[in-house]
Amino acid sequence: MKFLSLIIGLLIPMEIYAQDINNHYKIYDVKKQKIISVDDIIIDMGKADVLFFGEEHNDSIGHYLEAEIFKKMDEKYPNQTSLSLEMFHTDVQPILNEYLAGFISEKNFIKEARAWENYKDYKPLMEYAKQNKLKVIAANAAARYSNAVTKNGLDILRDFPKTSRAYLPPTPIDTATGRYNDKFTEILAGHNMGSMKIYQTQNLWDATMAWSIAKFIKANKRIKVLQLNGRFHSDEKLGTLAKLQRYTAKLKILNISSFSDESFENPDWEKFKNLADYVIITDPKVKRSYE
Repeated sequence: MKFLSLIIGLLIPMEIYAQDINNHYKIYDVKKQKIISVDDIIIDMGKADVLFFGEEHNDSIGHYLEAEIFKKMDEKYPNQTSLSLEMFHTDVQPILNEYLAGFISEKNFIKEARAWENYKDYKPLMEYAKQNKLKVIAANAAARYSNAVTKNGLDILRDFPKTSRAYLPPTPIDTATGRYNDKFTEILAGHNMGSMKIYQTQNLWDATMAWSIAKFIKANKRIKVLQLNGRFHSDEKLGTLAKLQRYTAKLKILNISSFSDESFENPDWEKFKNLADYVIITDPKVKRSYE
């Protein structure tokens, strides 16, 4: 009850406090072609290693569901559940570990781990991990590496000192062609040298998150990982998910695509079936966690 109160207090707007939160989202199982519950996803994770939750970063209901899934995974699979976050960089892993172990204050953690401005959206998951002694992966590439790639391309990573390479995936990093590249090009409205380097940065993020998860699973047998990232990174099983599958082909991976949509009352699930194993549509009338 204490954990639920923390989730609601931080994430859910006052206007739906008195309402049933379950009325503000719908979960669709693409394979079974039916509406399901969070518990159904948790049961499916019995035969899976990694669950990608592709989020919209300001979706309050999505953040609520992330925390619920993390908690239920731990309850169903005790001592086997860990969390991986796009929102923290590989070089702050020691700081994150210090906070989870109770050695440093939240204030120091937020400042020195360079937490996102909307850290409150992820705080319930972090506090649950801390309370239950669960491991958390700081998965993403630090901004200094991203900026270097955006400016100079991926080849610049080969010139970084060996001490820096501990925070980066192996090179060369594959720049995915095909559908993922096409989607990215659509967003940037065409190809040019500038957009290509930005695309290489996108691939750096994907590779770093995938490599972080792969290393963690290799070092921690029989573990299940909940990975949180913006949904572009894992929709259609592309991006980070595809790179993780290349690093560790034997992993069983499931993915969620979660987003707010005006069709909430009567979704056309067929329209979204290629996005993920599970599609979550949240109520667009619920206030966003930030605008």
